[in-house]
Order: sequence, then structure tokens, then C-alpha cells
Amino acid sequence: MADQSSKDSEKAKAPGGEMSVREAGKKGGDTVRERYGSGFYETIGRKGGQATRERHGAQFYETIGQKGGRVVKDKYGSDFYEEIGHKGGQKVKALIAEAKKNQADEAERAANAANASAAAAAKPAKKTTPKE
Repeated sequence: MADQSSKDSEKAKAPGGEMSVREAGKKGGDTVRERYGSGFYETIGRKGGQATRERHGAQFYETIGQKGGRVVKDKYGSDFYEEIGHKGGQKVKALIAEAKKNQADEAERAANAANASAAAAAKPAKKTTPKE
């Protein structure tokens, strides 16, 4: 029931009925991103994290992480962690393979360029005879 009331408040129109709370939030976020850049969110997030650590201590993050982990485990089950771990591992495996392929392609291009340069330098210059 609480979920429904929060959804209703997101849909509620401001007096005058011009914009929902969600639309206003998105518009404000877009304006901030345009004005200050997307790195701004990283900066304020870091500042907020530091302030939280100073106020509650580093142990606080461990505690809330454990609470969140229990909620996820209760909702999705223990196998969920195995599944997402496998997906993450597959993604890392693919990224490593892609990086190795890109590195090999770059090395091949560099070798080809060096070979072409060496071949051009070794090629004797054409002799021209003066025309009479």
C-alpha cells in the first residue's frame, strides 16, 4: 500500500497542473547536468560520502551493506549472487578478450607500418636521364 501512495505522489500535479513531481525532478537534474557537467554528481557524491563517514564512521557502510545484502538475499535467494557473479565474470572475460584483440590489432598495424616504412627506405631511387 505504501508503494501505491508513493507512485500517486509522483503522478500528482503541482498546483496549476503543469508538471508532475517526477517531471520537475528530471528537469532540475537535466539543468544541473547541463550547467555543471556530469562530473558534478561524482563530486557531490564523494563529498556526501565523506561527510557520512565522518558523522557515522566507516563501520556504517559495512552495516548498511550487510542490511542491503540480507534484503536482496531474502528477495531473490542465495543463488542470485551466484548468477550475478557468473554474469560479471563473463563480462570481465569478454572485456579482457576484446582488449587483447585490440592490442594484437594495434601491434599488427604498427608492424605493418614499420615494414612499409622500411620497404620504402630500402627501395632505390629511380634514376632519370636527361632528355635531349
